[in-house]
Amino acid sequence: MDADNGKDGRVDAPTVAESWTALRGLTPARIAIGRAGVAALTAESLQFSWSHAMARDAIHAPLDTVGLEAKLRSHGWDVLHARSRARDRQVYLQRPDLGRQLDLDAARLLGDAAQERGERPDVMVVIGDGLSSLAVQSHVAPLLAALRDELPANLRLGPLVIVEQARVAVADEVGELFAASLIVMLIGERPGLSSPDSLGIYITYGPRRGRSDAERNCISNVRPAGLSYTLASRKLAWLVRQALRLGLTGVVLKDESPADSLPTSTRAVEQS
Repeated sequence: MDADNGKDGRVDAPTVAESWTALRGLTPARIAIGRAGVAALTAESLQFSWSHAMARDAIHAPLDTVGLEAKLRSHGWDVLHARSRARDRQVYLQRPDLGRQLDLDAARLLGDAAQERGERPDVMVVIGDGLSSLAVQSHVAPLLAALRDELPANLRLGPLVIVEQARVAVADEVGELFAASLIVMLIGERPGLSSPDSLGIYITYGPRRGRSDAERNCISNVRPAGLSYTLASRKLAWLVRQALRLGLTGVVLKDESPADSLPTSTRAVEQS
């Protein structure tokens, strides 16, 4: 009998299923889930239901603005609060347009705060709950801590503004009120079944109401299992410097920041 053969004469070679299973260590995507006849395995079915519940919770759970503000203030940030014209989560999900506009009282209060400060900031950061409060609660503070080390020391930074029931474009109105040169929006992204906590970053030069998405740059999937805080802050700082130097953002500003490191999973794929 051949040394590589089993007792019944068959070759002991990895099956296709086993090969796919090895790839599960490189991605959270649902691959090699197996089956029992024509049905999914019970464990995989339960895992799917759990992931779906996590995604739903990420959308509907309210942002703990008090806890987030306390954490940011402990790191030395000045923090203001606002809300969009979407009065609650149901309206927010049904009327995206209202999430892009500041509540009238909030706009007035921010306008007063801008006048009190007087100085036009180079950069302002707006924090919006978006479609994943989990992402904002988990990742905003460590990302901002990493970003502070990357930005030029001479930049004039405006106060952080936390906006509830926020869509991306609401940051344009905030930036316009403060006459900021550039606005950075940190917002919870739409959850996926393997990523309920992805944070998105949107950068807009010359923020004002009516800006289009083509006039923004985006960095997505910021989280420990995606783009790390360190890499995201480096990309963001590079885009901020270039945007201020060139006076533009969007499709005309390409991300040519140094790719000096890769996420672990990417390196593993390249080395395989």
